Amino acid sequence: MPQLLLELFSEEIPARMQAGAARDLERMAREHLAAAGFLPEALKTFAGPRRLTLVVEGLPIAQADRKEELKGPRVGAPPQAMEGFLRKAGLTQDQLVERDGVWMAFLDKKGRPTTQIVAEMVEAIIRGFPWPKSMTWGTSKLRWVRPLKRILCVFDREVVPFTIEGIEAGDVTEGHRFMRVGYGWGGQPFKARDFDEYAKGLLEHFVVLDVEERKARILEGCKTLCFARNLELVDDIGLLEEVAGLAEWPTPVLGDMDPAFLDLPGEVIRTSMRTHQKYFAVRKPDGEGLAPHFITIANVQSADGGAVIASGNAKVLSSRLSDARFFWDEDVKVGFEPWLDKLDGVTFHAKLGTMAERVERIVALAYEIAPLVGADPRKAIEAARLAKADLASQMVGEFPELQGLMGGYYARAAGMSDDIADAIRDHYRPQGPSDVVPTAPLSVTVALADKLDTLVGFFAIDEKPTGSKDPYALRRAALGIVRTVLQNNLRISLFSIARTAVRELEMQEFLRGVNKDSQAQFGLLKAGVAQRVVAALSEEQLQVLMNKVNARWSGLKLGEAFGAFFEDRLKVLLKDQGKRHDLVDAVFALGDDDLVRIVARVEALDGFLKTDDGKNLLAGYKRASNILKAEEKKGWKAEGGREILPDASAPEVQLHDALRMIEKPLASALEAEDFTAAMRELAGLRGPVDAFLDGVFVNSEVPAERDNRLKTLAAVRDAMGQVADFSLIGG
Repeated sequence: MPQLLLELFSEEIPARMQAGAARDLERMAREHLAAAGFLPEALKTFAGPRRLTLVVEGLPIAQADRKEELKGPRVGAPPQAMEGFLRKAGLTQDQLVERDGVWMAFLDKKGRPTTQIVAEMVEAIIRGFPWPKSMTWGTSKLRWVRPLKRILCVFDREVVPFTIEGIEAGDVTEGHRFMRVGYGWGGQPFKARDFDEYAKGLLEHFVVLDVEERKARILEGCKTLCFARNLELVDDIGLLEEVAGLAEWPTPVLGDMDPAFLDLPGEVIRTSMRTHQKYFAVRKPDGEGLAPHFITIANVQSADGGAVIASGNAKVLSSRLSDARFFWDEDVKVGFEPWLDKLDGVTFHAKLGTMAERVERIVALAYEIAPLVGADPRKAIEAARLAKADLASQMVGEFPELQGLMGGYYARAAGMSDDIADAIRDHYRPQGPSDVVPTAPLSVTVALADKLDTLVGFFAIDEKPTGSKDPYALRRAALGIVRTVLQNNLRISLFSIARTAVRELEMQEFLRGVNKDSQAQFGLLKAGVAQRVVAALSEEQLQVLMNKVNARWSGLKLGEAFGAFFEDRLKVLLKDQGKRHDLVDAVFALGDDDLVRIVARVEALDGFLKTDDGKNLLAGYKRASNILKAEEKKGWKAEGGREILPDASAPEVQLHDALRMIEKPLASALEAEDFTAAMRELAGLRGPVDAFLDGVFVNSEVPAERDNRLKTLAAVRDAMGQVADFSLIGG
């Protein structure tokens, strides 16, 4: 069947927008084609520095004839509504059909040529394309990411005729901006009437269409250059994605840098290369550090093998690294204390105070967390106090992505201990699912304090994530806490620490309302630890403060919000491990906030429900629970103890005895947090529960029998409810 080929050729498209543009082009094309009744056999898009391309296989020559139903106004609707509907349908009222009190119109629609539909589709796509940023040029009213130069649109090897803002569709495109077949330089036009001709022509004119092929060429070329010089490429996926969107004919070139710059931190060199120049760093094969070289990705293949390009880029890099050395030298001279003073003038958030106040809160939280994770509280105070200081340094001002990391380097340069320097360096970690989790106790302490302050602060001012929007990266912070707690097997109460964070927020608001002399008397939060301030308050002042803490905690339902938020993050983490989300719901319903214990319960529950005993006991639980719910709606309550009635049936006696037999072992297993053993104890109920439900009429006409049998089912529910809320488990 015929093929559609579309290319939208423009000035340079920013690399960061290309992947999204390819997805949007595919989505919009599918939607328009589907609306016309077309189901293509294949549809693919490509994006590059100067072109968006769409190829669609298997479209018919023309649209099929079809019948269309239009729903009109209800019978008896105002005349104006009926008149408007008749105009839209192009019919008279006697041509309408009444269906369920509504007027319906049935229209015969004759199919149109595909070229007409394609022309309308392309114009709608171009005029409605969702670029993050767009522009107009000249006298045109058309908006595009950069000036649109050409439109190639061919269907079944024939040009689709249409014009948009003076740009006439045709079968001509052009190759590389500079490289040219034969003699000369400059973009060289060529014709293409199908995708094979188009792709072949681009390659002959020095354009690699597919971004994946461009990335492969870059990697292969870089590794070949490194192998020839006994070097290794420093992997950088983000940079690879970016440079693949900058060059149509990517050509790696190896250059040399001044070895004197290698005494700078490696991250500074790499960031300077990456951010300013889009260079790849290379290292020595022994892994001892960076080598005095770089690789730049040229967009031309020069006769001298890139020697001139390498030389020019080396000069630019030397200038950039000279700036970095200046920042380093000046920062080392200044040191931490002046930076801390500057944080007083940096606003963290209008409702959460300055960065200096945030540091105060992190210090207080670190002091609380330190003994829980085996860290020295005094060192925790010092590391937390200095963790944000490098935000005021010149290096981080130039390269914000180095925050924390530079603080660690500056701490070592100032002679601080390695554990404090590491805690400053690692307190942002983990910053994503692939980032490492801190494991040293002091690093764990400051990392948790930083993330908990962020979460509590923004939850307290009702800036929680909504839908896909998470401007303060709170989901990432929560997932970082979850991973840190689980990987380090930390037995801590998140609710307890969160309440401490709320206390710090309220304390800062309290101190803002206290005069300076009284603040000095209280010892000031900045001077040390929150407890010192609390200890200095009068009982009346302390009561006022704690009332505010409790009011904010309960009034904003922070406990509930926190629990639900961490439950969602834990679901995300466990889903990647193959665990069911309803098991997390069932365990979280117990109100526990010990993540290690929660995961242990989920894993034991997951294993139990994969057994026949687990599956059947769950089915029995649901039957029992449904019976109890129905009776509880009628007013029944389990009051008093259950007993064995004189005429009790064998299934009743068996289940009663089974519940009595597992009571102590189940309690012991739960106390020891041996949840696998707890599940084994519950498995012993499977047979007695089945026999009871199959052989006993629960709603006996004898009130005493009915009450006792319901109590027995309630005892089953209560016993299983000590492990999880089985009512929330599907299946």
